[in-house]
Amino acid sequence: MRHKRLAKKFGRSPEHRAQLMRMLCAALIIHGRIETTLKKAKQARKDAEKLVTLARKGTLAARRLAAARLRSPEAVKALFDTVVPALNGRNGGYTRITKLGFRRGDATEMCVLEWVDKAPAAEAPAETPAAE
Repeated sequence: MRHKRLAKKFGRSPEHRAQLMRMLCAALIIHGRIETTLKKAKQARKDAEKLVTLARKGTLAARRLAAARLRSPEAVKALFDTVVPALNGRNGGYTRITKLGFRRGDATEMCVLEWVDKAPAAEAPAETPAAE
């Protein structure tokens, strides 16, 4: 039984699973939004929010811990220089998951994982038609 087992295994070895989450978190930090499956997004959200909480300290030790977890200097720099200042004043809930529907090939539920400081794609204002 899986009582109190919160993490999904995704059919991968522990090393492969950890690397998958690192890559998803780094891509979210660098690009601001990623499109992935719902289960992967829910797991990556946990890791990304913990990284933001760690980075809010702003210390050298926090930077080194983030570098050890992300293993991407570009992502660590973006986390401390752009993501954390944009989320300043929030006490949690740094990410948003927006469902997109089902993938055509295998009917897996897809979604967008993004930071909350940006407007979601669905709420972007529509362009006004040109006057004729």
